[in-house]
Amino acid sequence: MLGQHRSTQRQIPRGRDDEEQLIADIVELVRRYGRYGYRKIAALLRSTAGWVVNGKRVERIWRREGLKVPARQSKRGRLWLADGPCIRLRAERPNHVWSYDFVEDRTHDGRKYRMLNIIDEFTHECLAIRIDRRLKAIDVIDVLSDLFILRGVPEHVRSDNARCREAALGFGQQVS
Repeated sequence: MLGQHRSTQRQIPRGRDDEEQLIADIVELVRRYGRYGYRKIAALLRSTAGWVVNGKRVERIWRREGLKVPARQSKRGRLWLADGPCIRLRAERPNHVWSYDFVEDRTHDGRKYRMLNIIDEFTHECLAIRIDRRLKAIDVIDVLSDLFILRGVPEHVRSDNARCREAALGFGQQVS
């Protein structure tokens, strides 16, 4: 009638009024139940939160928000506790996160020696290596304090070793 093809006349899609609240509820459930996927979250929305929602809609929001079920981790090295998921801090820039750990080896005559390695997690640069037959908490404190003077204090220092944790506690008490 007007001489225009039907494909040129399209409706502009408008979002639903409750979309923001649904996204907030989905993200809250994902925080609370870290190992649940979108199907289980959709079931929880229907049963506990009172939403009348389709699983396909939840899946679409799930993908758009970039939500994923984290890979299963071994019991020994898991990141989350019984109270919910724990997000591991990722380095975003140099001097944001440093990590340190001990490495142990033996010389040709069988004598043991230890190495303390301190690494910037963003640049993967080895900041310091301290080698000695015995390394104690005070040695860790000495190396870290020297690095703090030379390179500045990082925002976070991570260790995965019980001895390192003891040294970090001692260092925190000394600085405070």
